[in-house]
Amino acid sequence: MTEVQPIKAAESATGRTSHVPALDGVRGVAILGVLLFHTGHLSGGFLGVDLFFALSGYLITDLLLREIEATGAVSLVPFWGRRLRRLLPALAVMLACVTVLVWAVGPPDLVRTTLADGPWVLLNLVNWHLLAESASYWDRFGAARVFEHLWSVAVEEQFYLVWPMLLLIIARCTRRVDHRVAVAAALASVLSLVVMITLLDPADPTRVYTGTDTRAFSLLLGAVVAARPVRALLTRVVGRWGGVLSALLAVGLGMAWLLVDGVGSSWLFTGGLFVHSAASALLIVLCAQTPRSWVATGLAWQPLRWLGLISYSLYLWHWPVIVLLSPERTGLDGWAGTAVVFAVSIGMAALSKYLVEDPIRFHARWAKGQSGLLALVALVIGLTALWLALPAPAPPAIDITKLI
Repeated sequence: MTEVQPIKAAESATGRTSHVPALDGVRGVAILGVLLFHTGHLSGGFLGVDLFFALSGYLITDLLLREIEATGAVSLVPFWGRRLRRLLPALAVMLACVTVLVWAVGPPDLVRTTLADGPWVLLNLVNWHLLAESASYWDRFGAARVFEHLWSVAVEEQFYLVWPMLLLIIARCTRRVDHRVAVAAALASVLSLVVMITLLDPADPTRVYTGTDTRAFSLLLGAVVAARPVRALLTRVVGRWGGVLSALLAVGLGMAWLLVDGVGSSWLFTGGLFVHSAASALLIVLCAQTPRSWVATGLAWQPLRWLGLISYSLYLWHWPVIVLLSPERTGLDGWAGTAVVFAVSIGMAALSKYLVEDPIRFHARWAKGQSGLLALVALVIGLTALWLALPAPAPPAIDITKLI
């Protein structure tokens, strides 16, 4: 728990807002949308990833700006250490367990892709690895790859690597840090949108959907609204209508999740995702500024908040569970199969949260400093040894005589 105490001190010194329960609910809504999408019940549920991105951009930028206000700089190594302690343990456990399970019971194609993709997941480059292999998100998102959903985790991790360095540079060059950060994030988000439109292949938008450069605007728009001048401007413009606006935004986002269907909604990749991310960012900051509004109160509902608290591990586990508990294996389809997937995924996520994430994040002294670095090296070596030790099935033989 000592890790969060300096953050609270910075909040009281700078006057920034404290923890907002509704934002846990935002995570819960986002992960629920993703689960419903992947189980075939909500065509636009994949937009929950954009909601995750906008929230991550907002929270991380707010955290970094608080540190800059309190100390005048960003301590990069401690920041990255906290990110590793927060994200890596649950990821490593999932990678090891799923790899062994797939190798033991999975079909040969799945075993091969799992062993090949695992190291790229650990390097936080799996989105680029999948693009290099021409693995289409929309056409092949099935049992062929058990780690394919982790492209979004890679995008966030790449953002966590680059964005703090940029904020540190801004902090060293100017005293108007919040203003400069807002401008930099806004300009970079527009540039990211331009790149998405330029590189779009309407036949298969996988490149622009999973590429870091073309998805950065979702994170950056969250960063824009984290800057104090932007929040002050919103307060002046919205005034007493913050609750009404947040309700309209929530309804609009919900309608989008119900109506869009990925590839069939080509407008998503020429500005639609940008608008959705902007609306998500506005909803997030309005929930922070008007915590007693109907929307914020609804998002602070305890079961939804709890779902948000386990959302990271739930995201990690849900897709392997879907692949391994497919209708072909369980004989269950429709809502019956979905209920099984939800139950197993939530159970695994809860175990991960309370037995892996929280103990290492808050209580494991060995996970910090030099011992933490040694643990990181040991973990990387262990996972690498696992992927090398498990024999991959031979690729299927091709009878070339039948090609003549």
